[in-house]
Amino acid sequence: MKSLSEKVIMITGSTDGLGRLVAQRLAAKGATLLLHGRRQDKGMSTLDELCRLTGNEKLHYYNADLSSLDEVRGLGENIIADHKTLHVLINNAGIGGGPRGNSKRELSKDGLELRFAVNYLSHFLLTYKLLPLLRTSAPSRIVNVSSIGQYPLDFKNLMLEKKYESFRAYRQSKLAQIMFTIDLAEELRGTGVTANCLHPATLMNTKMVEEFFGSTITSVVDGADALEYVALSDETANYTGVYFDMKRPSKPNAQAYDEDARRQLRELSLRLTGLTANA
Repeated sequence: MKSLSEKVIMITGSTDGLGRLVAQRLAAKGATLLLHGRRQDKGMSTLDELCRLTGNEKLHYYNADLSSLDEVRGLGENIIADHKTLHVLINNAGIGGGPRGNSKRELSKDGLELRFAVNYLSHFLLTYKLLPLLRTSAPSRIVNVSSIGQYPLDFKNLMLEKKYESFRAYRQSKLAQIMFTIDLAEELRGTGVTANCLHPATLMNTKMVEEFFGSTITSVVDGADALEYVALSDETANYTGVYFDMKRPSKPNAQAYDEDARRQLRELSLRLTGLTANA
């Protein structure tokens, strides 16, 4: 494996929580990092702070609101324009259930259920935009930060126009990520690009968890250890299409193995993002 100083790594949602800690760790080890956030001021502040703390000047910040598919497309295009290699893509950004008891259905800028759009669909689109870089940089890895909290997708009510509940929306978006990972791994088999996903840790001390649950069980340090293991360890280099519970290969919700459900999700995602089947 290349040393981290030779790697280019993209982390979405790297201005706070898990993404922020992993970014600081990898910056300290000399990696070239592509940071992402949705607030320009916070993003540039994070960039400056990480440069100061680690002495690493190979850090780049990209701003994009993942609730807008147009901004996601622009994010991918800007990265491709600026970089010729990408060794690891960590799809980490996301939104949780919001305040407990939240019953207000929220929409993305494209009129889609917000958690489905941000947690899953934006990363579906971004991953395909960046696949040319990942392929030419192989061996390379894609890691989707999912959750042990999963809920089966109801394709007759996928945008939850009926019986909306924010935590259900969050959980189905996380299962969609896992279904995408399994499909992507199969699509990329033999290319040198692997795709895996993980539940980093249970109820980490992040703003997302504290907002909904009010208390935490584990530390974001635990999640960072697991994420780095899946994304960078030699031990996981040959894994693909695997769901990890922290550092352990595990089994997600049974729908993840339903080929028809994955096909429906893939076809819908291609249509919503404007991609084609051979994109």
